Amino acid sequence: MFDLAGKVALVTGGNGGIGLGMARGLAQAGATVVLAARDAVKSAAAIQALTGDGLKADSIEANVTNEGEVAQMFQELMLRHGRLDILVNNAGTNIRKAAHDMSLAEWNNVMDTNLTSTFLCCRAARALMQEAGGGKIINIGSMLSIFGAPYAPAYGASKGGVVQLTRSIATAWAADNIQANAVLPGWIDTDLTRKAREQVAGLHERVLGRTPAGRWGVPADLAGIAVFLASSASDFITGTAIPVDGGYSVA
Repeated sequence: MFDLAGKVALVTGGNGGIGLGMARGLAQAGATVVLAARDAVKSAAAIQALTGDGLKADSIEANVTNEGEVAQMFQELMLRHGRLDILVNNAGTNIRKAAHDMSLAEWNNVMDTNLTSTFLCCRAARALMQEAGGGKIINIGSMLSIFGAPYAPAYGASKGGVVQLTRSIATAWAADNIQANAVLPGWIDTDLTRKAREQVAGLHERVLGRTPAGRWGVPADLAGIAVFLASSASDFITGTAIPVDGGYSVA
């Protein structure tokens, strides 16, 4: 029931960090993964790493905050692979400032990258998944969908919005056999959180002190939840928001 052979998965922001960890898990389960990102050089390196391990992978250069580029991305996906079964909306960014220090342009940048891109990709994917007889949407939220942080007003708002968008499309598209769920990563060791450790004093120690697992997560820790939510094992699960955090949210 976890076999993804013959499935095609699109992963936005899939050329590094959590996106690449999920993409690798999906590919190891048999899917063809298509990495969508703006950095073509970074994507090429990710593709080389995946195909070098005998996995099926492709990439499309796209800015998923742009409606026209999103449409072109899905057109290109269909031309190359003929179907879409799985969508992982992982593209994201953060600007760490208190709300009173944040400009409207900075707010919009975070909201467009994290939330609007998720909306655009979900909306475009629906018809293609209907053609395939159903599909799986995995949207990446955050612990800050649950908790507040003084340095992340736009990020927290965007990720809370991702969770609510996920619930909305889960109810709207259930009749289309499309399941939509959110994943809430805890503190995962990525480029984004390395910057957080540089900018937020004491963050590393606080994370280790609160996380029952006693460590930061790594991108590979997200592979299993991706395979589960992309497979037939989760056919009766939709509209959920699942923490993957080493116990951080319950400690």
